[in-house]
Amino acid sequence: MGCHIIHVPVPAAREPVVKAPFGSAKLTITDADLLKAELRAPALHTLGERPKIQRLSGFVLHNAHLSLIEFLAEEAGTLALGADLARVLEPGLVVYLRGDLGAGKTTLVRGVLRGLGYAARVKSPTFTLVEVYEFSSLYLYHFDFYRFEHTDELADAGFREYFGEASLCLIEWPEKAPGLPAADLDIHIQLSGVGRTVELHAGSEAGARCMDRLQHAHGTLRRT
Repeated sequence: MGCHIIHVPVPAAREPVVKAPFGSAKLTITDADLLKAELRAPALHTLGERPKIQRLSGFVLHNAHLSLIEFLAEEAGTLALGADLARVLEPGLVVYLRGDLGAGKTTLVRGVLRGLGYAARVKSPTFTLVEVYEFSSLYLYHFDFYRFEHTDELADAGFREYFGEASLCLIEWPEKAPGLPAADLDIHIQLSGVGRTVELHAGSEAGARCMDRLQHAHGTLRRT
C-alpha cells in the first residue's frame, strides 16, 4: 500500500538560555597576532540604536561588605590574578581599576586578556582613551581616563554606547570621568614595598558572585 509522507513544519521548542562566563569565549580568528584593537561601537546592536543599560535600583547585596585582598610580590603574580579574573568575569560587568601611575593596572588587564587567549601586544589606551578587543560575539573595552579633561567628553565621544549586556568594560582612572555606570567590581592596586597590594570590592550582586568564584579559583586571596 502506497503512502504519502507529509512534512509539516513544527516550531522548535524554546531551549533555556544559559549565560556563559566571559572566560569561555573563543577568539574569532586562529592567529591572535591578527586580532587588532579597534575603536568602534559594538556591532551587536541595530545601526543607530543605542544599547540599553539596565541597572537594578535598590538591589539587595547580600555580600555588601565583601572584599578580597592579596599581596603580589612580582609582575607574574599580577598577570596570574588577571588570568583567574578572566575565568569568572561575565559580559555586562563594569570593573573599575584604581591606583597610582605604575601600580600595575594595565598589567592586570594584560593578564585578563592573556586568560582569554589574546597573545598579541596589549597597548595602554592612555592617549586613545579606549582599546577594543573583539571576541566571538563579545567585546572587551579597556578604558584609560587619565588624560580625560572635560566631563562632557564621555557623551560627546559616544563612550556610553559601549556599556551593554554583551560588553566587559575595564576602566582605569574612573574617578576622572564622572557619570560612568556604577562598578560591579572595584579593584584598588597599591604599591607596597617591592610588590603591590590588590584589594577587590563588590559593588553589585554580579560582582559578589564573581568574587566568590575568584576566591575559589585564586586560592591566595583572603577576605577582609
